[in-house]
Amino acid sequence: MAEVLTSPQNPKVKELLALETSSRERRERGLFVVEGRREVERARAAGFEQVTLFIREGEPDSESADFILGGNAYAKVAYREGTEGVLAVFRTRSSGLEELSLSENPLVLVLERVEKPGNLGAVLRTADAAGVDAVLVCDVPTDSFNPNLIRASLGAVFTVPTVACSSRDAYAWLSGHGISVLTAQLQDSELYYQTDMVRPTALVFGAEDKGLSTFWRERADAHIRIPMAGAMDSLNISVSAAILAFEAVRQRHILKQSQQ
Repeated sequence: MAEVLTSPQNPKVKELLALETSSRERRERGLFVVEGRREVERARAAGFEQVTLFIREGEPDSESADFILGGNAYAKVAYREGTEGVLAVFRTRSSGLEELSLSENPLVLVLERVEKPGNLGAVLRTADAAGVDAVLVCDVPTDSFNPNLIRASLGAVFTVPTVACSSRDAYAWLSGHGISVLTAQLQDSELYYQTDMVRPTALVFGAEDKGLSTFWRERADAHIRIPMAGAMDSLNISVSAAILAFEAVRQRHILKQSQQ
């Protein structure tokens, strides 16, 4: 029978909390925490090794737990309500550009200096929905196992290949695979729906406060923009990524239909 942990001061509870709150702890121990039944299932399905399973006391499947969390202990480690009383510790694994597997006609999202977990998570959800081959996060120290990122992505961080790398390495990899680079920017750009996204394509986005660096602007095959009819001159990066990614999906679908 699983041990019941009731005190927030229990060493196992403290260990769980440390993994949730400290990037250094996750990195040094090679472990991370996933909260929520859906997210845990997606981590398992993606092949991550589950180390420990914690289930809140009173849940119907608590017999499958390694440890059962009593009310006070669960309240200490649970980030949000509605997670159905499940947390699991998984083993991390690293991934690099050389490990990415591409489809015949790849679509890739590149995020330069975008570090807010909420934005990254939302973009990953879009990438999953649009069938994007990979997301490259460039020039920021990205912790893919940050609980905030996992939550914001609803587990899409496990379903979409995601690699942190430098812009230079990303561009060299894209060029080596014959993938055209389209940068989302206001200046010197054409409307996104007038741009060919049927070919292998990388859509490149910069942080909302800084925009794209000259590195990407100078190397782009085309500069594209979303028309803005109001006073605002930009959208949240997750919204922009969704609009452009699904434009690529739309164009490819039309081409496929015409070839049948």
